[in-house]
Parts: sequence; structure tokens; C-alpha cells
Amino acid sequence: MIDNAISLSLQRPRAFNAILYGGLAVGVLDGMAAVILTLYFKRSPKGMFQGIAKGLIGDASFNGGWATVLLGVALHFLIAFIWAAIYYGASLILPVMIRRALMWALICGPIYGVVVYFAMQIIVLPLSAIRKDPFSFGTPVQLMRGIIVHILCVGLPIALMAWRAAEKTEG
Repeated sequence: MIDNAISLSLQRPRAFNAILYGGLAVGVLDGMAAVILTLYFKRSPKGMFQGIAKGLIGDASFNGGWATVLLGVALHFLIAFIWAAIYYGASLILPVMIRRALMWALICGPIYGVVVYFAMQIIVLPLSAIRKDPFSFGTPVQLMRGIIVHILCVGLPIALMAWRAAEKTEG
């Protein structure tokens, strides 16, 4: 009985590490991508983060100054941690997501990035105070840009951090 419990605990990836490092990586990488794209299109990163805060407090976010910028940053990281936790939870049901060769993380990560992109567009943003139309993805270029950013800056980092946490557990 004790041997089985020890064996099970050794096979599970470290939840804390997978979620913490996955969430931090996504928060930083996706945040940087958002800031770079915001600057590229000659917009304000301050307004971009206030736009994230708008999802919680509505249009008042644009009148809140730096407090709502910080709220937007905090919400951005919270969402990143939530997506990392969901990936970790899914990996307990589908261990192939993290327990095999690195190749599987490199396959599952991009798929997860696409899933996250569409979940954000179809479910999360429409249910927030932003009230976005669930099936408005913008132009084909905007759609592809969003998917590519989510593959590279969301799905892959989460999958790689979860895979690394599992690898450290097994080894």
C-alpha cells in the first residue's frame, strides 16, 4: 500500500513547479508579445493593460491610471497561471502530454496554444466586461497573428514547463 502511494507520487509531475514556471513563462512571453505588437501598431502599452483590466471592471479601467495598469498586469498573470493549471490538470488525465519524450510536449504545446486562443476568444472575452462578440476574430491576418502568438508564447511554454516538472519527478 505504501509502495503504491510512493510510486504514484513519484510519477506525478510537480504541480507547483509546472504551474508556477508555466504561468510565469506565459505571463512574461505573452505579455512581451502583446507589448511589442501594441507598440508596432503605435498604441500605448498602458492602454493595452488597462484593456485587460476592462475585462473585470469595464470602461472605468481607462480612467484608473497606473492602478488599473497594474490590475491589468496582475490579471494577465492570473490568467496565465490558470491556463498552466488547466494544462497540468489535463496532463493527469492524458499523461502523454508530459510523460513521454520532449517531442510530445512539442506536439501538445502548440495544440494547447490554439485551444487557449479560441477559448479566450469564444468563451472568456465574451463573458467578461469586454463583451466581445464570440466569433469575431478580426481579419485573417489578425487571426493568424493571435494563433501564432498563442502557440509560441502560451502553449509551448506551458507544455515545456509541465514536461520539465514531470521529467524532474521521474528522474
